[in-house]
Amino acid sequence: MVSHECRHNAGMLIVSGYLVLDPADRDAHVMASADAVRLARQAPGCLDFAVSADPVDPTRVNVFERWARPEDLDAFRASGDADDEPVEFSRIRRFEIEQYSVERQT
Repeated sequence: MVSHECRHNAGMLIVSGYLVLDPADRDAHVMASADAVRLARQAPGCLDFAVSADPVDPTRVNVFERWARPEDLDAFRASGDADDEPVEFSRIRRFEIEQYSVERQT
């Protein structure tokens, strides 16, 4: 049985988009993001967080985040650990990331 919950989500935030990398760098970028994904999913207010290789385009990495409140995302971004392994952002050729405020889910 599939469970589905529908609720009102005033102020929920969605961050969604993609990155474009050289095909040789894509999988390494996804793997380097694993710690950030784990930390985000444990963070207060994180409802979902994913960084994944696109199954059709070998240059594309899909990004999806869902946060209960904008303040939760801000707190997560400000909580970076100086000892964290940095993701090599210089390998990103281009990106398109949008942030959406969701006032109501139906």
